[in-house]
Amino acid sequence: MPLNTPEHSPEDGPRAHEPALSAEVRDAVAAHRPVVALESTIIAHGLPRPRNLRVALELEELVRSAGAVPATIAVLDGRAHVGLDKTQLERVAGDPEMRKLGHRDLAPALATGASGATTVSATAFLAARAGLRVFATGGLGGVHREWTETQDESADLRLLARTGITVVCAGVKSILDVPATLQRLETLGVGVLGFGTTHFPGFYLSSSGEPVDWTVHTPEEVAEVMRARDALGGPETALIVANPVPEEEQLDPGVHDRVLAEALAACRERGVVGQAVTPFLLDHLMRHTDGASLEANLAAVRGNVTLAARIAAAAAR
Repeated sequence: MPLNTPEHSPEDGPRAHEPALSAEVRDAVAAHRPVVALESTIIAHGLPRPRNLRVALELEELVRSAGAVPATIAVLDGRAHVGLDKTQLERVAGDPEMRKLGHRDLAPALATGASGATTVSATAFLAARAGLRVFATGGLGGVHREWTETQDESADLRLLARTGITVVCAGVKSILDVPATLQRLETLGVGVLGFGTTHFPGFYLSSSGEPVDWTVHTPEEVAEVMRARDALGGPETALIVANPVPEEEQLDPGVHDRVLAEALAACRERGVVGQAVTPFLLDHLMRHTDGASLEANLAAVRGNVTLAARIAAAAAR
C-alpha cells in the first residue's frame, strides 16, 4: 500500500521513517496509473559529474515518453523519498558526500538523518513498500567469482527472493559468476524471463551465453505473467525481465573478455577483496576500454527504463 506523503514531519513519530511519495507518484499510485521505480546509485556513484544529472533527467523523460511516471528513489536527511523533484535530483547528483545505501543500510540512515543513493536492493524494497510494481535498473548484483573461497554474494539476490516486484535489467554484471547467479536465482525461486532473447544478457554484452527457460516478446506478455503470479499467490518473489543491450551498442566482446581478464588479474595482484572488488573491476573496465563500457551500460539502462515503462503501462491496463 502507498505510505506517507512529503507533508509529514519528523515530529510525526514512527511515520517519520516511512517513505515520502512525491505528489505525482502518490497520485499515480492512487489512480492505478503506471509508475516505474529508478535507482539513484547510478546518479551519485555510477557516472561522472555533470553528466550524471543529465542522464538522470534523460531517464526520467524516457519513462514519461513511454507513458509512465518516473519515481527515482533516494534517502535525503533521514527520509526515504519515492519520486524526486529537480532540486532533489541535483542534490543527489552533486553532493560528493552522498552515501551508497543497500537494503541493510536503510534503518541506520533513517535513524541518523543520513543522505544516500539507493542500490538495487534498497530501491526494490522501498518501491515495493510504496506500492510500485515495476523497477528499472542497469544490471543486478549476483554471485561473485571464486564464491567457494570468498562466500561473496550480492544482497540483491536475497532481497529479490522476498520482494514482489518486476525488475527490468540487462542481466547481471559480467564481472560476476553468471551461471552460479542463475542457479542461485532458481534456488531462491526468483523468476527470469528473457525479453526477445533465449539467452541471459551479459550486462555490457547482449548475451552471456547462458540460456533462459522462458522468453517473452512484448510488454503485454510480461504483464500477463505478472497477473498470473498475482492469481497464483504464494511467496512474494521478484520477476526479472532480462532485456539485452542491442548488439550494435554492446561492448566489443573481444575487448570485453581481454580487459576483464586483465582486471581480474590486477584485482588478485593487489589483494582487492570484499565490497571493494566490484567498483575496482568496473573502474578498470571503464578506463581500459576508453569509456566504451560506460556507453554500453548507459545504452542498456535507456532500453531498460523504456521497456519498464511499457510493461508498467500494460500491467495498469
